[in-house]
Amino acid sequence: MRFIGNKENLVDKIYQIMIEKGIKGQSFFDFFAGTTNVGRFFKKLNYQIFSSDLLYFSFVLQKAYIQNNQALTFEKLVKKLDFQTQQLFSTPLQVIVEYLNQIPDKQGFIYQNYTPSGNRMYFSEENGLRIDAIREQIEKWKNEGLLSENEYFMLLACLIETVPFYANVAGIYAAFHKKWDPRAVKKLELRPIEFIKNDSENQCFNENSVILLEKIEADIFYLDPPYNQRQYAPNYHLLETIAKYDNPEIKGVTGLRANYENQKSKFCNATTALQELEKIAKFGKYKTLILSYNNEGIMPQKEILSILSNYGKTELEEFDYLRFKSNNNGESKNKKHIKEQLYILRK
Repeated sequence: MRFIGNKENLVDKIYQIMIEKGIKGQSFFDFFAGTTNVGRFFKKLNYQIFSSDLLYFSFVLQKAYIQNNQALTFEKLVKKLDFQTQQLFSTPLQVIVEYLNQIPDKQGFIYQNYTPSGNRMYFSEENGLRIDAIREQIEKWKNEGLLSENEYFMLLACLIETVPFYANVAGIYAAFHKKWDPRAVKKLELRPIEFIKNDSENQCFNENSVILLEKIEADIFYLDPPYNQRQYAPNYHLLETIAKYDNPEIKGVTGLRANYENQKSKFCNATTALQELEKIAKFGKYKTLILSYNNEGIMPQKEILSILSNYGKTELEEFDYLRFKSNNNGESKNKKHIKEQLYILRK
């Protein structure tokens, strides 16, 4: 998924540095879970994973990828549908996804507000109808008692992971293209997601992780906070609305959710970010704290090191990586690379 700060292409390098530094453990707290790429990586290494994020669509992905440890059978739903797949050796999830891809279109909130019918070009009209049909069907099955909690979140995660492939945006949803991106006019086909199992009881939360400091103890705390003043909630408002499907009040040319006050991160302000970082370093129950940041972040390097060094041995590792496309702005727009920074604190 296209997501600001997504560590999908960096997590191998981060893990390599951890190995070189002798950082090991059995439990891992992904403090800003986002797309769950980091949590998934360490789940596959059999760490017990704790993860949290303020965004509900992230919680959906966490429930499906991180907390779920069962191969899902969709037993009640499969019996109800009596649907014969055309694919050999399909998993139950693949069968349900195939069924959802052939249900009739439906006009709903996405079609009415985020396609040309709603004077916005986030999705083609055809794909707006597909998203509404699939989203409403998943909710209907849940309300009829045909889905377990894990099955419900697995299907929602399939939709959340599919949508970005057909969205007419540069990477974030704060604005849409005025002309159609070629991929946005292709017919949406729901895709099954990966099932990941490990030997631990993994837990996920839809919370400000700072309030979980008393509740969660882990060998490694991994922090990947926002680097600048742009809040994530408005940048990903459409994924949030599809996940919640709560027909929110919306505003403006781009149809932002009118209220996201309870989803604002204090890491989007330099002063409050440093205050929050100190709380985590001071009160967190960890052996090693790793902060992913970059050289253009709003927290100054000197102040980060000053805070962390109050609580243990602190060091900084840096390496270059390719700038996220939607971050190409201001004086930095011609720079292709940023320095990723790993601040490592050992209590």
